[in-house]
Amino acid sequence: MKKFTLIFLVLAAACLSAAGQNQQAIRVNCGGGGYTDAKGQFWQADTGYSGGFPGTVTANIAGTSDQKLYQTARYAQTNGASLKYSFPVSAGSYHVNLYFSETYPYAAKVGGRVFNVKLQGITTFQNLDVFAAAGANTALVKGADVLSTDGSVLIELDSITQVAKIDAIEITQSVAMPQLNLNFVYPDGTPVAGSLNYKVTSGTTGGTSLSGNQPLNSGRATCLLISSPQLLGLVGTMNVNLSLTDTAGHSLWQIALSLNPASANFTAVQSSSLSVVVQKQ
Repeated sequence: MKKFTLIFLVLAAACLSAAGQNQQAIRVNCGGGGYTDAKGQFWQADTGYSGGFPGTVTANIAGTSDQKLYQTARYAQTNGASLKYSFPVSAGSYHVNLYFSETYPYAAKVGGRVFNVKLQGITTFQNLDVFAAAGANTALVKGADVLSTDGSVLIELDSITQVAKIDAIEITQSVAMPQLNLNFVYPDGTPVAGSLNYKVTSGTTGGTSLSGNQPLNSGRATCLLISSPQLLGLVGTMNVNLSLTDTAGHSLWQIALSLNPASANFTAVQSSSLSVVVQKQ
């Protein structure tokens, strides 16, 4: 039963395309031009942003071998405004590093510049105060893992005190996730033509809800096993609903479960498969 619990949990958490998991690292010098760092890694000129304006300083930045990454930045347009970055990626899990420094003398105090950071729409760093965390003219890197289900990584900075600012962004692919292969056939062995539908909600009041579908290819669906549903904002016990519909909209198979992801062990899983035989409607 544990094996099936694992399968349904990860399938409902997100049904992702397993193609194109080899994603090149994304490195962006916010507010500045192209730059090759001390490790020989190239950072693109500022790109992927929506709104805001660039700024440059000449201050010496402590705690880094790459001064230029911290001497340019992109700022939100006005106090209280949001600054967004979006980057196209293959579906999968990623580690995001965000680079900050407080270089503005009037904001170089506790509470001088405070903002929230959302990754994939989820508040990841709340009330971030770069000066309080690192001091003035000092590098600060904040990192977190995210999951892309829609082919993009979205970063949003929401100003609270002063305007939000960011110096650089780095997105690298996490360890590749194992595949889950599903096969749906009729009793005579004919592959089902239709879609696999899923909906999952956190059991807590006001919890996150996630839903979608994946069209079958010759009766097959290939998904990725997700080791941390928390990356999608799913925490605690989850209510899972799965269903299979044919091209005419007939419901061929469905199941509802209540699961606790804390009881699942993903570390030893390399791949998994499930075959289901359904009756024609």
